[in-house]
Amino acid sequence: MTYLAKPKLRHPTLPQNKLGYTRRDYEGKISTLCAGCGHDSISAALIHACWELEIEPHRVAKLSGIGCSSKTPDYFLGNSHGFNTVHGRMPSVLTGANLANRDLIYLGVSGDGDSASIGLGQFAHAMRRGVNMTYIVENNGVYGLTKGQFSATADQGSKSKKGVVNTDNAIDLVALGLQLGASYVARSFSGDKQQLVPLIKGALRHRGAALIDVISPCVAFNNHAGSTKSYDYVRAHNEAVNRLDFMPSRDAITAMYEPGEVVEVQQHDGSLLRLRKLAEGYDPGDRVAALAHIAAHEARGEILTGLLYVDATAGDLHEHLQTAATPLNRLTERELCPGAAALAALNADLV
Repeated sequence: MTYLAKPKLRHPTLPQNKLGYTRRDYEGKISTLCAGCGHDSISAALIHACWELEIEPHRVAKLSGIGCSSKTPDYFLGNSHGFNTVHGRMPSVLTGANLANRDLIYLGVSGDGDSASIGLGQFAHAMRRGVNMTYIVENNGVYGLTKGQFSATADQGSKSKKGVVNTDNAIDLVALGLQLGASYVARSFSGDKQQLVPLIKGALRHRGAALIDVISPCVAFNNHAGSTKSYDYVRAHNEAVNRLDFMPSRDAITAMYEPGEVVEVQQHDGSLLRLRKLAEGYDPGDRVAALAHIAAHEARGEILTGLLYVDATAGDLHEHLQTAATPLNRLTERELCPGAAALAALNADLV
């Protein structure tokens, strides 16, 4: 088997960000996924978002589980930290890493099988605990590595490539994330880079559990007539609730906007989300209304995309547990073993 390597030569005029990096510096290895796979488009969007945010690649920790989606971290940010966990266990490994070192930017990449089936319990606890991370689900509705069986997110009534009809109810990870307390919830489409890139940028700057469910058609097993996660179906049934612009706090806001109501949401780090309403009366700050809106459009066979909910005031797991600001690997013996007097004071509080 022959593997192609990316050329090391780069054109000298490639645009650079303020760190002096080009987009090539945010790439990884050559993808081994099927040509046209939506997952590769998500990788490209992540590369674009991190380059524009001027994130130092070595400050990112990317974790994944098992599946086609969980292979993708090898295809972006080659100079970042990476860990490929066992099937469905990415959220707990990421939680442990985050508690040990909060200084890194945590990016969890998973799939519909990895998160909605074997890893559903892990997904639920990461959302409800408010782990500070960006959790991206590359959702194609099938098990692509094992020949296209329906996954738990496949819509009821959807047809497989062989004509089999799915009779099970689908798990909606976006609705579940809203119910469990995720503070940044979005849905997008791998074929809509204009929408996906700013959603990723906003999630990376958000403090708390940020979930982005990205419908990503499987060109091998789930991109045919009858599939509700094919390119044609999503394009025909996509209903965007808003358009999002992301502005880092240090940059002047000079963009022009289309007519319509604008909602500004300032994040913890001072960056700004500017939402242009497309759906009349839609409020991205109302968790209950977001759930109702998703259900109403689902009943009409429409896929709701955009930033569905955001709570810019939410804290994260470290804030809830009141942990030390210093990463565990930098704590000295003095902090870890404060002595008998500290132990006596702790015991006295338990009386």
